[in-house]
Amino acid sequence: MGANPSNGVPHVIVRGDAAGFAQQIEIGPHRLKGDEPVAVGGTDTGPSPYDFLLAALGTCTSMTIAFYARRKSWPLERVTVSLHHGKIHATDCAECETKVGKIDRIEREIELTGALTTEQRAKLMEIADRCPVHQTLTSEINIRTRAV
Repeated sequence: MGANPSNGVPHVIVRGDAAGFAQQIEIGPHRLKGDEPVAVGGTDTGPSPYDFLLAALGTCTSMTIAFYARRKSWPLERVTVSLHHGKIHATDCAECETKVGKIDRIEREIELTGALTTEQRAKLMEIADRCPVHQTLTSEINIRTRAV
């Protein structure tokens, strides 16, 4: 849930050959693969970049909800977060600031399992938007890039 402290060592390292989309990902001691589906020219050896983005949001959402429920000693047994990414016309989004062109839309469905009251369920759904990754994705993001 929290940010990773920066100690001068890159936390995430991604390497790929210029010949295709397949990527080797190092996150501390963890080794993952990223790729694109065959339909768009990849070899489907791993999740796509947007799959990883959705996984980050889903993981953070589930962790944040469960952490809050544990602190309150509420009878939450399981959190299931299902996500989908797509593009929509800005004119189809009443709550969006952008009104022209297309915008990214993430659909997030949350299933809470456990003997929770209606009020507890409502509060946990509200807490979902407080997950740090959700807050990052809905705030201004500044990405600094430099050649090495």
